[in-house]
Amino acid sequence: MPHKETLTPALPRLSRRTVLAAATATAGAFLATGASGLLMPARAQALAPTPTMRGGANNYLPGAPIVERIGGGGFWMTGTVRRAGDGAPLEGIRIQIWAHTTEGHERDPHSHGATLTQADGTFRLEMPQIVPAFGQPHGHLAYDDSAFQTVFLRPVMRSPSDTSLNADFVLQPA
Repeated sequence: MPHKETLTPALPRLSRRTVLAAATATAGAFLATGASGLLMPARAQALAPTPTMRGGANNYLPGAPIVERIGGGGFWMTGTVRRAGDGAPLEGIRIQIWAHTTEGHERDPHSHGATLTQADGTFRLEMPQIVPAFGQPHGHLAYDDSAFQTVFLRPVMRSPSDTSLNADFVLQPA
């Protein structure tokens, strides 16, 4: 039988650079997986609450009724309501809406109404076309119940000819 020669693979040459690189990789793997060797789950950043906007509470009328529509309609105010931290949608949250429209000023009681959020946290309320007040077409929205901290929003429309405006709330428990 012929003799079979066994080849030994050459070992890599060790240098300070290769030792440091290997140590860094090992330490990084340990930090990423923890002492157990299992991958640690990535933690999402908590969803921050929506701050109240300057001017949002202007002409607010507490207790505006829940309505199907404000005035003759033609313009849609929409949005979502979620809980701060985990971002869970909030159902049954009362959102009050008011604006300076083709049918009245934002201080007029008939220019105010409220709606409730759906199971997915969305809301929508039809109202008359918003028109510029103080040079800007804008709406007003409020959450002011006791379960979460009060938030007033005053989103500005890109154009006076827009026929909808969206505003999202992230509420902080009270």
